[in-house]
Amino acid sequence: MSRLVVGAHYGLKDWLAQRITAVLMAIYTLVIFAAVLAGAASSHEAWRGFMGHGVVRFVTFLFILSLGYHAWVGVRDIWMDYIKPTSVRIMLHVLTLLALVGYAGWAIQIIWRL
Repeated sequence: MSRLVVGAHYGLKDWLAQRITAVLMAIYTLVIFAAVLAGAASSHEAWRGFMGHGVVRFVTFLFILSLGYHAWVGVRDIWMDYIKPTSVRIMLHVLTLLALVGYAGWAIQIIWRL
């Protein structure tokens, strides 16, 4: 019996990446929420002081990378599942990648400007 193989079949790698990035983003969100409750956002100077720590910047950088990869996998799968014309799908992939790289670069610029 022969099988018809269609699509990219990223499978386990992307499923695992989605779960790992989701967990990282959830933990980061909880830490930032706790910091805000503890007064890290009580003033502009307090927030700059909190975000100025090297560890916080690094963890925020990891959050941005996780968010970008998580979004890429999700949106890419939507395009592959629902957009049938190959030329349109490739154009949407390119536009999505450009947007995500631009957003990540902008966010990183903001973090290191603090």
